[in-house]
Amino acid sequence: MREASNKPQSPTVAVVGLGYVGLPLALALGRHGRVIGFDIDERRIAAYREARDPSCELSERAFAGTEVEFTTEPTRLSAAQIVIIAVPTPLDDTRRPDLSVLLAATELVGAHMRPGSVIVFESTVYPGATEDVCAPALAQASGLVSGVDFKLAYSPERINPGDLEHSLETVVKVVAAQDPETLEIVDAMYRKVVRAGTYRAPSIRVAEAAKVLENTQRDLNIALMNELALIFARAGIETHAVIDAAASKWNFADYRPGLVGGHCIGVDPYYLTHMAEKLGYHPDVILAGRRVNDSMGHFVGQITVKRLIAAGKNVAQARVVLLGVTFKPDVADLRNSRVREVARELADHGVEVVLCDPLADPLEVEREYGLSLTPLAQVRNVDGIVATVGHREHRGLALSSLRELCRAAPTLVDVQAIYPRAAAEQAGFSYWRL
Repeated sequence: MREASNKPQSPTVAVVGLGYVGLPLALALGRHGRVIGFDIDERRIAAYREARDPSCELSERAFAGTEVEFTTEPTRLSAAQIVIIAVPTPLDDTRRPDLSVLLAATELVGAHMRPGSVIVFESTVYPGATEDVCAPALAQASGLVSGVDFKLAYSPERINPGDLEHSLETVVKVVAAQDPETLEIVDAMYRKVVRAGTYRAPSIRVAEAAKVLENTQRDLNIALMNELALIFARAGIETHAVIDAAASKWNFADYRPGLVGGHCIGVDPYYLTHMAEKLGYHPDVILAGRRVNDSMGHFVGQITVKRLIAAGKNVAQARVVLLGVTFKPDVADLRNSRVREVARELADHGVEVVLCDPLADPLEVEREYGLSLTPLAQVRNVDGIVATVGHREHRGLALSSLRELCRAAPTLVDVQAIYPRAAAEQAGFSYWRL
């Protein structure tokens, strides 16, 4: 990383929270001016100082030519004129919004920000949270007045982990602020790094609502396909064959069934339903979609057990390997992965579960699943394979090689339909796909 140059026309920007959203943003902004990258995780900061991303999302080259000061020292935030907060907003155990991390970051920023600062929130929240929850927290921690001594803005993150095509630079950035002057400042900052341009929302609440709408719409579309998969499975009809036929119509929305996990699609709808219920409205459709998607891990486990029984296996003595434990292909992130439910369902039936994943952190897997990762090369004598996550490494595996891992009459349950049925059956598998 080069030494910071003198760029008085560019305000110093601090990015608080350097995960899958904050890190690429900090690096991109750092090519246009001075950036302070703050995170409380000392190991993460140490890795970034060595131009290394532990999540493997970014290469060493991504760190080149950028003016980012990586730090765990909160007092450095006082050097910034613009502070961007990009921290997780998960759910609690009752599936209610958990703003504890966001509020902790907000209070930390408030304690160290200077008068005249612009505070930009990228974290996903329910509409109204930025102005009704975060602004008072900033004011209380700083002793400053919102809209007078500091200004608010909101720009929801749209990062799609593992997607090389749709990156920070190539996806339109929604921006909003509490007044026109602040909107100009924030819009100009993002336009430096987002080639696709920006969309100016008329209010912060509209921008907040747009983000939860995006992911709720996707969640519901997948839920419809998942429910159809449940119906078609009972009828003995292959879901993907039905979708392929329907997709021949010009206006068909081509969504596929699958395990919906992660930190966005499986979480954000609950932020919207939380707001709806606070307003006295029960959102039947959104919650129904969530119930369907949350059930799919158990369904895949149950189907696998039925396929083992149909193959003449003693389920209590069966071994099954799950190919992939992360929440989506080509990422290392385990958050809210529905593969956990597949593993639990199999274990509840007495099946010995073997986990393989080329990207997941072994320590995190052990914490989440209570099982160790096994390299695929060491897997032997399994009765079934569940292709749960379509990592590139899994898509490239020869079916004949997978067959060599198995005992007689093996079952292949293909959750993401990554292997052709005819080829799988020719290799000797009893094949089923979602």
